[in-house]
Amino acid sequence: MPADSEDPSDDTQYHLDVGPDDVADAVLLPGNPERVERITQFWEDAEQRGEHREYRTVTGTYDDVPISVTSTGIGSPSAAIAVEELARIGADTLVRVGSSGGIQPGMNVGDLVITSGAVRQEGTSDEYVREDYPAVADREVVSALVAAAERLGYEYHVGLTMSADSFYAGQGRPGFNGFEAAGSEGRLEALRSANVKNVEMEASAILTLANLYGLRAGAVCSVYANRITGEFRQEGDERAAEVASLAVSLLAAMDEKKRTAGVDHWHPGLAIEQSN
Repeated sequence: MPADSEDPSDDTQYHLDVGPDDVADAVLLPGNPERVERITQFWEDAEQRGEHREYRTVTGTYDDVPISVTSTGIGSPSAAIAVEELARIGADTLVRVGSSGGIQPGMNVGDLVITSGAVRQEGTSDEYVREDYPAVADREVVSALVAAAERLGYEYHVGLTMSADSFYAGQGRPGFNGFEAAGSEGRLEALRSANVKNVEMEASAILTLANLYGLRAGAVCSVYANRITGEFRQEGDERAAEVASLAVSLLAAMDEKKRTAGVDHWHPGLAIEQSN
């Protein structure tokens, strides 16, 4: 095999500019670097560990549990780089925290969508594995996100997400001067009929790579755009941030229950109090 042009075995990662001592086991993944502060405002403490290109990494604690956040930029190619390099330095739980467009009736701007699986309309994951390989969220992460949303009292939906490579043509929006890409006219309706909940640009690549590498991953996105009514408002970032942070704390508690019970997988029976 040819030699690597950038040696991925180096402790300090080429794109993220962080090493093994800079991140916790669980890392939240917003796209926009400006969302990092919206996430860390809920933590007890936070310290920046790296900033390079679109990638900004901060590590701290939430509910006394170590936690990190790394921004990924826009789209699956840059998100996949973050997953690759975080995995190399020891991260094992990844939660995308983003924004999306809701495409089902009854979804309001500001609601949260917890991804159970994703339609791989992006091309990045195709470079890793065959196109019929499923992009599935880890069930423990989904359970923790649902429990967090319930505990905090936020409106949420659980289901399938579509990840596209384009904000415009790939999500059924007109391009410059009203340009319409081939097949875009009925794209949202087809997804709606298939019970897909929302559209965004990173989740399916993150979930695919996490499954390939044996990591836990999930996603929680706020609804910025109601693609049925046309309403658009930047709302719900803080809710998604708080839910994801609490979910990491709940996952730590679930992991402790697994260790105590001597089992490898969390299940609802571990949380049931036995009366006799």
